[in-house]
Amino acid sequence: MLNVGKIEEGFVLDHIQAGMAMSIYHHLQLDKLDCTVAIIKNARSNKMEKKDILKVECDIDMLDLDVLGFIDHNITVNVIKNGEIVEKKKLHLPKQIRNVIYCKNPRCITSIEQELPHVFVLADPRKEIYRCKYCEEKFDRRNL
Repeated sequence: MLNVGKIEEGFVLDHIQAGMAMSIYHHLQLDKLDCTVAIIKNARSNKMEKKDILKVECDIDMLDLDVLGFIDHNITVNVIKNGEIVEKKKLHLPKQIRNVIYCKNPRCITSIEQELPHVFVLADPRKEIYRCKYCEEKFDRRNL
């Protein structure tokens, strides 16, 4: 049995789709923070069969919930203070995301104007479709 110690202050991302922990680690730029991170891959789960878990010991304000909601709004975010869960945050699909994904359309203005931010807007919440703000190119979630 693997034993990863509890954290005193930070957050635990639970119910991550198996195999997605490293992608989330990079998208949240946890490698740039000076904090302790535990990545648990392919943990047994009654709910999901297999899941990934991220335990991060740092201030919850360092977490971009919009990025996390875009990646997977079904992830459970447990806020930890004094070694106990004090809050569970609910994620949602953000209406807009900036510089998380990039437009693949070679004719898009973002391909020519390098300093422009890559902005995608939630076009269809039911189907979870995002489109480029400038050229309306559809983002394919399989590229995440």
